Amino acid sequence: MKNTPLHHIHESLGAKMLPFAGYNMPIQYEGVNAEHETVRNGVGVFDVSHMGEFLLSGPHALDLIQKVTSNDASTLTVGRAQYSCMPNADGGIVDDLIVYKMADDRYMLVVNASNIDKDWDWISAHNSWGVTMENKSDDYALLAIQGPKAVEAMQSLSSLDLGAIPYYHFAVGDFAGFDDIIISATGYTGSGGFEIYCKNDQVETLWNKVFEAGRSFGIKPIGLAARDTLRLEMGFCLYGNDINDTTSPLEAGLGWITKFTKDFVNAENLKKQKETGVSRKLVGFELTGRGIPRHDYEIVDKDGNVIGIVTSGTMAPSLGKGIGLGYVPTAHSTADSEIFVRIRNNDVPAKVVKLPFYKK
Repeated sequence: MKNTPLHHIHESLGAKMLPFAGYNMPIQYEGVNAEHETVRNGVGVFDVSHMGEFLLSGPHALDLIQKVTSNDASTLTVGRAQYSCMPNADGGIVDDLIVYKMADDRYMLVVNASNIDKDWDWISAHNSWGVTMENKSDDYALLAIQGPKAVEAMQSLSSLDLGAIPYYHFAVGDFAGFDDIIISATGYTGSGGFEIYCKNDQVETLWNKVFEAGRSFGIKPIGLAARDTLRLEMGFCLYGNDINDTTSPLEAGLGWITKFTKDFVNAENLKKQKETGVSRKLVGFELTGRGIPRHDYEIVDKDGNVIGIVTSGTMAPSLGKGIGLGYVPTAHSTADSEIFVRIRNNDVPAKVVKLPFYKK
């Protein structure tokens, strides 16, 4: 098990630590619901230093990214980020990721911690252009400062106008006394804020200054359990649960990041799938009966026939009801379709709803 550079701080704060993606990670501090509400209404900080960062540079860096990702990275300008995925050759997804355009011939790819080695091998295998690749995953730390008060709470730490950084854009500048810090208006919570990329030897000082600056705003440390409930209320996919090596981006509702204006791995087959239509879709659902849907629970129809599986589920803290994501046949995928989730041999009624679950 690896530790992030802030491991000792999490332990000193009394965090419940559990293994996640090969790291000892803080799962919760004071409790999931309280931490969830802190981010929805105020500002909280996640240590997500386990995430992977690859730097790709050279005149053909964009060619390689265009080949392995489904979105069209040629539309990026310096200072913009893009959500994308890497299709595999069999119709599934290697990983989902964020592509940052750092300069005209330099990009940063941010990948899921559990897939760092797999992704590196996959991209390397398609690097026929001799693009310079650097795996910086063990050198970079990452803090996600999330919530509607994040801009106001953090503005004293930077000379940059943080409120002027649009969603899915980033700036490189001073933050908490350090230069060349990447300040990205991205996140996984749906409540606004930033992701701050820095060097490992900077992150403890940065963490302390962030909490000092945010004290009067009620800033708190937040664990991965609340990160999961926050992202699920937004309907954001989690790799390994809602998308994986066997799920098509079109089945997963990721057609919007699958651009057939260019050639990429398995583009031809995915284009055919788009034309013919998919047989199953990832949907969001709300329980109309009592219960909490959980990962791998069966989804059934009114006659009790198993038609799908819950990929993610929880009791939504902001909504006070059971919600989930799951794959169902296309015929059951339209809004207000009635489905049932089998919870301890009891078929609990639910209805398909449009995402996101949480509307600001």
